[in-house]
Amino acid sequence: MSPIQYQKRLRLLEARRLLIETDDTAEGSAFKVGYKSASQFSREYSRMFGLPPARDATTLKKLGHSTFQSE
Repeated sequence: MSPIQYQKRLRLLEARRLLIETDDTAEGSAFKVGYKSASQFSREYSRMFGLPPARDATTLKKLGHSTFQSE
């Protein structure tokens, strides 16, 4: 994994944590972890986790996940 890929992974994991543990929107979480484009964030998030950010967070919240593992 390249340094850029590692950084992207960390940012997406932190955004996922914010989505699950706070009331942040996908866009708000994206900006907090350094994305300037919500659409780019959504694309990369979906690639990593298999679902768009809002749907992924909703699913994990329903399952009662306060912590999570990366996929």
